[in-house]
Amino acid sequence: MNKEVDGRCAAYRAVIAGTGSFTPKKILTNEDLSKMVDTSDKWITVRTGIKRRHITEDNETTAYLAIEAAKIALAEAGLSGKDLEIIIVATITPEMVFPSTASFVQKELKAKKAFVFDLAAACSGFIYSIAIAQQFIESGRYENCLIIGAETLSKITNYKDRTSCILFGDGAGAVVLERAKDGNKGVLYSTMGSDGEVWKALNCQAYGSRYPARKKLDDPNKIYMEIHGREVYQQAVRKIVTTVQKCLKECDIEIDDIAMLVSHQMNARIIESAAKRLKLPDEKVFVNIQEYGNTSAASVPIAFDDCRKQGKIKKGDLVILVAFGAGLTWGANVVQL
Repeated sequence: MNKEVDGRCAAYRAVIAGTGSFTPKKILTNEDLSKMVDTSDKWITVRTGIKRRHITEDNETTAYLAIEAAKIALAEAGLSGKDLEIIIVATITPEMVFPSTASFVQKELKAKKAFVFDLAAACSGFIYSIAIAQQFIESGRYENCLIIGAETLSKITNYKDRTSCILFGDGAGAVVLERAKDGNKGVLYSTMGSDGEVWKALNCQAYGSRYPARKKLDDPNKIYMEIHGREVYQQAVRKIVTTVQKCLKECDIEIDDIAMLVSHQMNARIIESAAKRLKLPDEKVFVNIQEYGNTSAASVPIAFDDCRKQGKIKKGDLVILVAFGAGLTWGANVVQL
């Protein structure tokens, strides 16, 4: 496929050269949670599709997960850290306030010639990062980019709140993009959106400049994630559907041309509802939320890597990556493998 996308035909494409993912060994099952809060395996499964999630130990950090996923992606791409020109880490659970988590990844990978930064767009962070890297590579100025979505959400989860603690897990996924002149594959199109008016639907308010560490919090639970499920559900389904429809229109393709939709794994019911509205059959919608839960920015790259490694997508396939998250933020990438 060599379509004119978004009013231009790029001289270069950002092509997927390798993928990787990594999750902690520790597992937190629905049965485990039922001993911590008033819930059950059936209640969680019916409402979310989640059966278990991977949880970091105290000494396992966001950078650690990111580095392990990156090593796998780099090995598949046949690159080493010294080859990298850009490193982007999408995360809302960074290693520390500063420096960036990407700085620690750069240090471990010995990627001395790369420039690095973090991107905070919650669950949409990886999608945003792909879109940004696409621009750098299509310009012809850079040859490659390592993009990582990495989260340790368990560290900001309130395990006394059954409405939120059942949802989240930890993990990291990575993709290596390389510059190529093959117009028949790569990232063909990206779109992003946001609406700050609805920030309260998903948030974690402390500690930032609004609630600085030196001041006592009026509500100690502000250090944890807060989610308003009904509002998020309605917004997520609507935005996923309209965003995918925009991709189809801008790329002049039909829904039947899509080999797989790889969505952010926020809730199985949200994914199923969106797929039904898009008239996508089950076999064209990848779901692995049962194993990992919601891993925010790590969700799409973990799912994409799983999908590839399970052989459900292959060379030449057209795939849409889509996400919706706090901000509110949303976006999608159309990728030809």
